[in-house]
Amino acid sequence: MDLTFALDELLATGWSCLDSAGCTYGPDGRAFPTVGRVQQEFAAAGFELSLTKVAKFDCFRAEWRETGAAGLHSDSVVSRSETDAAVYALAQFRRSQAATLVGV
Repeated sequence: MDLTFALDELLATGWSCLDSAGCTYGPDGRAFPTVGRVQQEFAAAGFELSLTKVAKFDCFRAEWRETGAAGLHSDSVVSRSETDAAVYALAQFRRSQAATLVGV
């Protein structure tokens, strides 16, 4: 997976860069959130996001869980760079939150 795929997935969730604070631009000119901005979005929703390099597989793992919910259910994604993993994590998080609201 690369940034293009991660950003396509994020945009498919309805995410918009109208507030471009904390965004940067990819090679194709599209804005996307920086790692710091992604972490802020998770925190604003009451979740913690951790990004870890997995040296054995030369990739990054992004994992999120509710703030203060140590040991409880978490979700994660992997990608080849920290930025790709963060953007894709936000896309998957937004999808899961939308699915939770639909099921309410």
